[in-house]
Amino acid sequence: MNTQNSPLVPLNQRPAWKALETHAQTMKATNLRQLFKEDSGRGQRFTAEADGIFLDYSKNRVIDETLKLLLQLAEESGLRGRIDAMFRGDKINITENRAVLHVALRAPKARPSSSMAKTWCRVFMPCWTRWRVRGAGALRRLEGHTGKRIRNVINIGIGGSDLGPVMAYEALKHYSQRDLTFRFVSNVDGTDFAEAVQDLSPDETLFLVASKTFTTQETMTNAHTARECCWPGWAATKRR
Repeated sequence: MNTQNSPLVPLNQRPAWKALETHAQTMKATNLRQLFKEDSGRGQRFTAEADGIFLDYSKNRVIDETLKLLLQLAEESGLRGRIDAMFRGDKINITENRAVLHVALRAPKARPSSSMAKTWCRVFMPCWTRWRVRGAGALRRLEGHTGKRIRNVINIGIGGSDLGPVMAYEALKHYSQRDLTFRFVSNVDGTDFAEAVQDLSPDETLFLVASKTFTTQETMTNAHTARECCWPGWAATKRR
């Protein structure tokens, strides 16, 4: 099946989806205690484990028929073909006509999945690793345009480009030095940006713009706000 050239049919218009809707109505009246009573191996069968993560979904209204219908929906949607296309480096991002390189960033260096992934694994990943190792020390020595040391860092992003940095910050905050202030802006509502910067000095503040393509509308709107609209006095100071 050529998943790239086949028409995109909404999930809720596929036969398996309609069968799942009917099945869901049936399962509403199902009691979990009864499911465990009828199937003594349910607690073992309806689990999955990989890379240290254990998933137990036995305590949901799920039976063998449910899994069969879900797999049928995946097959009707061409999921396997689309996964293979992603790992090959095909241009599956149809809105931007480009490949998605999430898998390249995670691929072992010895087994890149496409010519594009080879470039990322060979060139960008080593540079990114070196930047990560050296970045913290370099940031502590960084100076603003007036020579004052950077004391505030604001990350501008949306989606994973916001949630990823937030997660890393929250996970490592306990081990951090508290002489730096970190804030995150992802909302294009002007009040979000204004609150993030209202008590900061511009010559001690560093903006990080996080984006895969630097075409994301919300991210670029906030980036332009940071550069042009936030502190008019800062731009005047720079011109002098």
